[in-house]
Amino acid sequence: MRVGMRTVVALTGALALSLVSGCAKGGGAGSSSGTVTYWLWDANQLPAYQACAKGFEKENPGLHVKITQLGWDDYWTKLTASFIAGTEPDVFTDHIQKFGQFADLKVLEPLDDLGIDPAAYQKGLADNWIGQDGHRYGAPKDWDTVALFYNQKAAKDAGLTAEQLNSLSWNPEDGGTFEKAIAHLTVDRNGRRGDEPGFDKNHVKVYGLASNGAGDGDGQTQWSNFAASAGWTYTDKKRWGSKYRYDSKTFQSVIKWYFGLAKKGYMAPFTAYNSQSSPGNAQVAAGTAAATFDGAWMISTYAGFKGVKIATALTPEGPTGKRATMMNGLADSVTKNARNKAGALKWVKYLSSDECQKTVGGYGIVFPATPAGTKAAVAAYEKKGLDVSAFTKPVADKKDFTTFSYPITNYAADVYALMHPAMQDIYGNGKSVTSLNRTNSQINLILDQ
Repeated sequence: MRVGMRTVVALTGALALSLVSGCAKGGGAGSSSGTVTYWLWDANQLPAYQACAKGFEKENPGLHVKITQLGWDDYWTKLTASFIAGTEPDVFTDHIQKFGQFADLKVLEPLDDLGIDPAAYQKGLADNWIGQDGHRYGAPKDWDTVALFYNQKAAKDAGLTAEQLNSLSWNPEDGGTFEKAIAHLTVDRNGRRGDEPGFDKNHVKVYGLASNGAGDGDGQTQWSNFAASAGWTYTDKKRWGSKYRYDSKTFQSVIKWYFGLAKKGYMAPFTAYNSQSSPGNAQVAAGTAAATFDGAWMISTYAGFKGVKIATALTPEGPTGKRATMMNGLADSVTKNARNKAGALKWVKYLSSDECQKTVGGYGIVFPATPAGTKAAVAAYEKKGLDVSAFTKPVADKKDFTTFSYPITNYAADVYALMHPAMQDIYGNGKSVTSLNRTNSQINLILDQ
């Protein structure tokens, strides 16, 4: 670890912590006696990885995998704290949103010797985990895309068919057929729809669209699909960009239109959103919103709603003539100071293998990174009676779809710290989108360091 102290602002916004050089000599909470410690955050995936652990232990007598599952917020707070205390796990589930910061702080072990073949995984997943130094720091784990989840009864009552909802288009001038559909799905307390005379935007009973917050600097399940389908990119390079582009006129026109849906009464206001109690899925489940954009990792959650039948639709076509969705891919990383480094590397190699990925796919919770794992997941979803084509089609059809990743840069936590309040001010307080010019300049000054 390098000398000095860096402030790490947890991307969850929960805590600011410092990583001190040399604090974790000797490693984390693993054991050289044969235990490999592994952390993940998704409780739904725990059984699948427990099954993988059994398969791994059978192939590697003497090695035991100890899995710890933590909720999303606690996960990143405790992981960051563990690097300070020297109690970090041997292996952890890594997120591309956090990768830049961890790579910059040099707390990850290179995985070059694992022989990861990028061609063995869905396109682009393996490449995202190459650091600026050319070393690999993550083994592909799974992937997800974003689609529109909607209440089937609400759509039927509005006279909107599945075919219509899968054929929507948008533009930042008048919102296109997407805005018309969202307006028609909106109903005020008097029963008037958003596109009908006399609609009362100040007393809405059912919003056409629920947000998942302001979207911070990435807008994964908020505005990212609109910005990308308008031709915008986060930074000047696909990976490890040196300049952010939040000052782009294209981006700002998208954001002005998107949050303008709330001003018109078609999208739930910022006050209706709470990351803990009322995200988009909760609003759809409660019947206060007809639809929301969300990720593939939420498929099982929506399918489990009581008394509400949910379907999914593709993201709308944008001004570029293409539909777009973020394609996020998780990975497994080994910590630099892992106590059982040899066992950790074997475990990560196994996690990224077809054997484990097909096992995980069979649970129908996520889409594993290998094609065989993805195929197993699709079959598992079909067995549950779930159509997941809105998520898989963008990956298979590059002609009509654009897929893109989280922005991968240095100082990711600092970018979050600036963009989080800036986007909330626009959505929640009506601040002008041109205020992003100053925020963007501040971010780029940091990147220039």
